[in-house]
Amino acid sequence: MRASGESLSFLDVREPQEWETARIEGATLIPMGVVPATIQAIESKADEASLIVYCHHGVRSLQVVSWLRQQGIACCYSLAGGIDRWSREIDPSVARY
Repeated sequence: MRASGESLSFLDVREPQEWETARIEGATLIPMGVVPATIQAIESKADEASLIVYCHHGVRSLQVVSWLRQQGIACCYSLAGGIDRWSREIDPSVARY
């Protein structure tokens, strides 16, 4: 998606202490537990770009994407393997934990 030039917005659904350890530059932190309360902000982001939702390994992000799609946000995707895989395959400068 990045290679094709598609506009992407990264949404990190981990907890703040995880965010402090490692994050994708430019991502927005919205912990999984507060996603429902911030649905309007997430919808606004989705209007501007495809949402790439991530967590540590991809489990929480899959749950969030499923819920977002039920709310009518179709252009959202879970980052397979989470930030751990991102660190291994895309940007090794991102710390692993």
